[in-house]
Amino acid sequence: MTRVRRFLKSGFGLVTLACLVLAGWATWSAGVFDGPLARQLRSSPVYAAPGQQVDLAAAERIVGNRRLVIGFLDGGTDLPDACHTLSNAAPDTIAVLLSPKADDFDHYTCSRFPGAYDANFGKSFVAESKITDGIGGFSKQPLNAVKTIVVNYDQLVRSSTIPDGSRTIDPSLPRYLIAIAALAAVIAGAAGLYFGARRAAAATGAHRIHRVESDDEKATLSSSAAVLAQEIIDLDSRYARADHNGSFARKYRQLASDYANLLPQLGKDDSRLRTRVEELLARARKLTGK
Repeated sequence: MTRVRRFLKSGFGLVTLACLVLAGWATWSAGVFDGPLARQLRSSPVYAAPGQQVDLAAAERIVGNRRLVIGFLDGGTDLPDACHTLSNAAPDTIAVLLSPKADDFDHYTCSRFPGAYDANFGKSFVAESKITDGIGGFSKQPLNAVKTIVVNYDQLVRSSTIPDGSRTIDPSLPRYLIAIAALAAVIAGAAGLYFGARRAAAATGAHRIHRVESDDEKATLSSSAAVLAQEIIDLDSRYARADHNGSFARKYRQLASDYANLLPQLGKDDSRLRTRVEELLARARKLTGK
């Protein structure tokens, strides 16, 4: 005990202790103790649990650099508990977690923006309530669910319900390097200690595309709505450069508004919905010049 006390009082001992603290902080902040969901969403916008048929590469392209993360989890997962694990892994985002049911999704949304549950509680409540509108018809078509969530997200950004801007990801690799360097300094200085270091490599799973097609009216409606969602996403970049007082901008805003109003009705059995979707799709294609 006396030797330990004497060591910690020395300059070398203080440096050693500081390096150990730095190594511990770097290892923790890099996400070493994260579960699969938090580990993936720390550096990617989309996560899919093993067995979930999701084309991750395509889903990541759809979400882009929006401040949005989406997780496809196994049925029966405690979604609120899973969402709480993302506070450190996906800050300044809105997280949407989905688990499949027979013809729908169980879903849970949590805001990770500053002040989400105090000063901005009202906006968070609206965002969390609206961002999953219209996804019920796409439980067998996860990419279409992602497109619908993205359209809802863009609507919420334009209404200032969700803060605008791109997601900034702090890569974990530099923090791992800090931890390794600090531990190496401790070992080199102590001269009597050794350790074995293992580098954690991010495992990449195979991307599988699964599309379930059927001939019933509901599947046809879902497919048309997904095409419409993609058309609106494609028009969004043109809208950002357009004169917001011009004819195109007015028509685009009206189209997006009409689509947002239609989304909550997509799960209903109404023969008029397909006609309405086709009408909106024709308007979208007219704007794109197709």
